[in-house]
Amino acid sequence: MAAFSYAVLDAGGKQRRGTLEADNARHARQLLRDRGLVPLEVSPLNTEARAGKQSTAGSRTALSVSEVSLFTRQLATLIQSSLPIADALMAIAQQSERPQTKGLVSSLRTQVLEGRSLAAAMAQFPRAFPSMYRATVAAGEHTGRIDLVLSKLADYTESSHKSRQKVQLALIYPSVLLGLAVLVVTGLLTYIVPDVVKVFANEGQSLPPLTQAMLDASDFLVNWGAWMVVAIIGFVFLARALLQDPGRREAADGFLLRLPLAGRMSLTANSARFAGTLSTLVSSGVPLVDALDIAAAVLTNTALKRVVGEAAGQVREGSSLKAALERSGKFPPMMIYMIASGEQSGELERMLARVAESQQNDLDNRIATMLGLLEPAVLLFMGVAVLCIVVAILQPIFSLNQLIK
Repeated sequence: MAAFSYAVLDAGGKQRRGTLEADNARHARQLLRDRGLVPLEVSPLNTEARAGKQSTAGSRTALSVSEVSLFTRQLATLIQSSLPIADALMAIAQQSERPQTKGLVSSLRTQVLEGRSLAAAMAQFPRAFPSMYRATVAAGEHTGRIDLVLSKLADYTESSHKSRQKVQLALIYPSVLLGLAVLVVTGLLTYIVPDVVKVFANEGQSLPPLTQAMLDASDFLVNWGAWMVVAIIGFVFLARALLQDPGRREAADGFLLRLPLAGRMSLTANSARFAGTLSTLVSSGVPLVDALDIAAAVLTNTALKRVVGEAAGQVREGSSLKAALERSGKFPPMMIYMIASGEQSGELERMLARVAESQQNDLDNRIATMLGLLEPAVLLFMGVAVLCIVVAILQPIFSLNQLIK
């Protein structure tokens, strides 16, 4: 059976879309009529594949991190329950509420029924299933341990999703607070300060230095504020365009690693991702050299990506992983020592998992500390700014009272 997408009119005259499985397009239309629906459009989901265009269509299909995590856990649970892969995919497709997800999973099932491996079917959707994910699934199919591999992969995707979600939730309050502080200070400088200070300026009274400074800042915001916003947006787009060049991007990432705080954060985050990915791949039966190439692809820092690529070449020539990474001088010493211990004891994947956990905990602690300092810093900034504005307004009033006396 093949998967089809459809557009129909229901009994109430509303248009609906969805997917279903049928032997052919005529069978799909008949199934829709049996449901009391009027078919408007029925097309096979794998038409692009038969026309040699599925890779293009699949490259535009993406799943969120939470959807990939849920899909992996559901597939692992069903396969561990001795359910065939095709039946497990059908169950997941039927349970999916999002039409894009339902269509993607149905397409996977169709290709599996046609004789493709699950990893090969996932390769048609690179935005939904990255190279590390597909390589792990392929290793599980090759070793016959697809259930255990999917279970580990589900743990990995869920852990990554929870870490990202934790950071996003923690950033909400400081971000809102900072935005409000900037809006309040900008509003006071733009609308309140000029109107109040104008009264004293019209009287010919000389303004105190702080008041004059606030008035100058207000004039600058009124006259150049919009241009500043345009300049900032233009700078962001220009920087993104320049960083499209691989050489510039690697130079920028190398400079980032040398910064005191941001460099440490980037190194810790990439080390955790690298070690976790490598542990999952090695424990799934992927050869170490291939696992290094795949793990390098998931790194966000291109300078570290080049280092790992060079380390993979050295391991291919017979070097140990510990020696290859140590020569770069980029990764944390604790990580190098734990990898050396894992290689000596024959438990490299377990040590890599511990490295990933240690680096992730370090990253979480650093982020928690930064966020803990950011909230009072924003409040302090807002308080000092408002205090300066109030004092700048009150100083001319006090001076005027002294003149009257």
